[in-house]
Amino acid sequence: MNSVTPQGRLTVMTQDGPNRGAAVPGGQPSGLDIVLVTGLSGAGRSTAAKCLEDLGYFVVDNLPPALITTMVELGSTSSGGVTRLAVVVDVRSRAFSSDLTGTLIDLDERGYRPKVLFLQARDDVLIRRFESVRRAHPLQGEGRLSDGIAAERSVLTDLAGVADVIVDTSDLNVHQLRATIELAFGAEFVPSLKATVMSFGYKYGLPLDADLVADVRFLPNPHWLPELRPLTGQNPEVRAYVLGQETAGEFLDCYMEILRITGTGYQREGKRYLTLAVGCTGGKHRSVAISEELAARLTAEGVHTTVVHRDLGRE
Repeated sequence: MNSVTPQGRLTVMTQDGPNRGAAVPGGQPSGLDIVLVTGLSGAGRSTAAKCLEDLGYFVVDNLPPALITTMVELGSTSSGGVTRLAVVVDVRSRAFSSDLTGTLIDLDERGYRPKVLFLQARDDVLIRRFESVRRAHPLQGEGRLSDGIAAERSVLTDLAGVADVIVDTSDLNVHQLRATIELAFGAEFVPSLKATVMSFGYKYGLPLDADLVADVRFLPNPHWLPELRPLTGQNPEVRAYVLGQETAGEFLDCYMEILRITGTGYQREGKRYLTLAVGCTGGKHRSVAISEELAARLTAEGVHTTVVHRDLGRE
């Protein structure tokens, strides 16, 4: 059994559980990577599922154990459409737990080697989490919250014993849990930041979904040049005029540095999507040209970037 403790705060235990078949020589059939996510209610299954989805897994939530093998077989015959599959299993009875154990053995015999991610937490932490959202435990019944937790912990004892990765989330925040999941399952896949660069006109209002807003109204306005007025920032003439301003180059260089710092921080905090709004008066000339240039620079640095011109054509 190995322990992984990045920064001294995250605890992950990996083990080869009993009654699990050995991996088939040559790897999984069709190269399918399978993760089964289970564990105690309130321990972070939903967060783990979202993280695995960001890592490129096709995630299925609350799938009964009897249907897992069918889902895996469908994934293996998808002709490369599905290469990573994660199934979140909510186990709330001993029969359900036994079914899942039998499913794991069945998958092994078919040549698959699913990894089991088991999430747990201390009773006091689980109680605090349930009370904070004013929810009853699914196994609580007419008893106390602690009774429901104890019942579920008893049901899941055998599953914890066959888990490949056990994560105790008691002292982890959302970002630390995400980092733990990425460490365990994302060694070959590091999710990159995706950016949308949106030009807009201030006279039409600020974009409500913008994470960052850049105001480029400090640049000379091509609107006041008769030969450029009917054109847009997508035309070479306007682009050359806007980007040819000395302050434009300084702005682009400085703002790219801001985006590098921001992007690194976003990824560290688990945020994978960034919307940058670039505004000028009407959203026709300056903001369009600057947006196109910023998008090109971001793309050159490996950021998957989409350009949207919200107000182009509205004038």
